[in-house]
Amino acid sequence: MVYEYEGKTEKEAIEMAAAELGLERDQFDVEIIESQKTGFFKKGFVRIRVHTVDTPENVRPELEAGMPKVSQKLFADPLPQDDFERQLINFTASMIRKMGYDVTVEIMFREDHKLGMRLNSSKSSILIGRKGKNLDALQLLVNVYAGRLGREDIRIILDTENYRIRREESLVRLAYTVADKVRMNHRSMLLEPMNPFERRLIHTTLNDISDVETKSEGDGLYKQVRIIYKGVR
Repeated sequence: MVYEYEGKTEKEAIEMAAAELGLERDQFDVEIIESQKTGFFKKGFVRIRVHTVDTPENVRPELEAGMPKVSQKLFADPLPQDDFERQLINFTASMIRKMGYDVTVEIMFREDHKLGMRLNSSKSSILIGRKGKNLDALQLLVNVYAGRLGREDIRIILDTENYRIRREESLVRLAYTVADKVRMNHRSMLLEPMNPFERRLIHTTLNDISDVETKSEGDGLYKQVRIIYKGVR
């Protein structure tokens, strides 16, 4: 399910969503779709889109007794701990090998409702693809497979060659660079299409810069972030 909320700050909007939906913060994903700082003649606000899934993780605490839970954080053991992890690893490796690429798959991290898997391959650049789109597509397929195994409550994260971390660092630098250009030229600039996580990173990075604001534009999963100058000319 998808909901939208608005608050003076991102924190206020998220707290409003959590209270109304009766969920903990880690039980839903947040996408910032518009962010405006407080100006001389107007109040700031943040509009968010909340994505929830009707799974056991979204059941209120008093109703969840006896439900299976994902293990706590564990970074030490890259080997599968149960049949679910084993099936995921086998599916992911088989899928990539059928594409014609060598790969080994191991567990990268374990968290409640989240599991990270690392792809080790001599063809990592191909698996990543342009702007990570191949990796995102593979990740989507693995999440669909996890759902078919009855585990819609857990999100699978795929990574290779630490691409996710490097991409985050690159996007933060891009956000500051474009913001500087916008402030210098007094014009808005539209960034490349990004997935929800990447867009949120841009919004959050620039949220504390008083004379610029950000807004997502477009339809579908991959939208663009517009960085807008709002200072006094």
